[in-house]
Amino acid sequence: MSALVETVALASVRTQIADFLSALITVYTIMIFAYILLSLVQAAGVRIPYNRGVSLVIGFLGDAVEPYLAFFRRFIPPLGPLDLSPLVGIILLQVVGGLVVRLVAG
Repeated sequence: MSALVETVALASVRTQIADFLSALITVYTIMIFAYILLSLVQAAGVRIPYNRGVSLVIGFLGDAVEPYLAFFRRFIPPLGPLDLSPLVGIILLQVVGGLVVRLVAG
């Protein structure tokens, strides 16, 4: 009976870790989308000048997302004004993240 309880407890912990990793991947994907959208809005000149809150959000997203996207920018050249590195980064994050979540969940 003790082995059954340990097995159930281990399965529960693995499921919780897999759920946490899945949520982390989702949040990071949303952060990449938000960074892309805020960059487009800022490039269009719509940003409120000297707004400390907007600057903090853009700075935080840039600090969190740019190192990941910079890795892909080394290998994927921009096609004119089009930068495909976020798209490749999101696809790779979803695929590899999904595999890791399935491996952890068992």
